[in-house]
Amino acid sequence: MPRNPAVVRTVPALRRAVNDLRARKATIALVPTMGALHDGHVSLVRLARRHARRVVVSIFVNPTQFAPTEDFGSYPRTWKADVAKLAAEDVDLIWHPEVKAMYPDGFATRIVPEGPATAGLEDRFRPQFFGGVATVVGKLFTQVRPDVAIFGEKDFQQLRVVSQMAADLDLGVKVIGSRTVRERDGLAMSSRNVYLAPDERRAAPTLHRVMKETAARLRAGEDTATAVAAGAAEITEAGFKLDYLEVRHAATLAPIASLKEGPMRMLVAAKLGSTRLIDNIAV
Repeated sequence: MPRNPAVVRTVPALRRAVNDLRARKATIALVPTMGALHDGHVSLVRLARRHARRVVVSIFVNPTQFAPTEDFGSYPRTWKADVAKLAAEDVDLIWHPEVKAMYPDGFATRIVPEGPATAGLEDRFRPQFFGGVATVVGKLFTQVRPDVAIFGEKDFQQLRVVSQMAADLDLGVKVIGSRTVRERDGLAMSSRNVYLAPDERRAAPTLHRVMKETAARLRAGEDTATAVAAGAAEITEAGFKLDYLEVRHAATLAPIASLKEGPMRMLVAAKLGSTRLIDNIAV
């Protein structure tokens, strides 16, 4: 029978718990989440366990990364199921703060990232997003003081932003990306997939399929602009409202014209009904 992890909800309690975990100089891995955990999150926890002796998972739906028109109020919250999943993975500690613990009255300091945060991808459609992410992750890193932190590659621009921030601000955290976990039909696992109606769920794997086909055309030598335009047209014809389908440099997220310019990453964002899906693959 798995033992439930310890749960802390205030910063002083977190500091005491982390100090206890540090006994005998144990290394600590942090897995930041917003809850509604699925197998993709479980894979992050398992990777964390391979990199550190102790694992801390944060569950916090961060209001500062949501625009007023987005789904902060309705974002899935599945606390009991989340705890059960983390207990099964032998997680040591869950950091589950209230909003006021993270943003107390008078809170007035925010991180404003540049570089990969201003690449013209997610930031073009969600201008508040990476400032909110950088601020909350910066707080999580200073609160938990982990040796490593694990982030999924599905949110690839976010991974690049957090990695850049940790390096630029000398936070002493090694940020590790974990491969995207997919359903059998190729759809990237996401907490928001529960929003998809049955017909939308059947159509959703189109994004991954089109990206794979487009990547194959690029590797075969087809012109980048031509291949991407054809992929974008196919996604739109399948009923998606496409925000972007882009090929970028995998490290900098700068625009890239061919494989000769460096490692490529293809990134996509599109709405299917009311659900916005994002995904990416290496080219």
